[in-house]
Amino acid sequence: MSRPANLRYLKSHEWCKLEGNIATIGITDFAVSHLSDLVFLDLPEVKTDTMRGEPFGEIESVKAVSDLYAPMTGEIIERNERLQNELDLLGKDPFGDGWMLKIRVEKPAEWESLLDDAAYQHVIDAESH
Repeated sequence: MSRPANLRYLKSHEWCKLEGNIATIGITDFAVSHLSDLVFLDLPEVKTDTMRGEPFGEIESVKAVSDLYAPMTGEIIERNERLQNELDLLGKDPFGDGWMLKIRVEKPAEWESLLDDAAYQHVIDAESH
């Protein structure tokens, strides 16, 4: 699966798409494939604030519980309610229908410090060996 060109990433495998002052956040296909057999997702409520680098929720597989980290600081304006009953969307379409949160960004400059696709590929390559 190829990743969309307009995304940025955290080393912990969250992706972020910025459109104006709205950031859409999810987890990558690499993360989903390593977690495998997802059983539960805990996302924060709308109107909750996220802080860049801080956990905003948890995803649970049959193997482990993993924190989800915010790529940018802002207020959650929407969460993907479909994921509560359709966790398989994360594997089928992690960069589309499998998005998790939309936030109103408070610090647009944070975007520049996120990993671009090439830098994120280095993270994947390092973890794959």
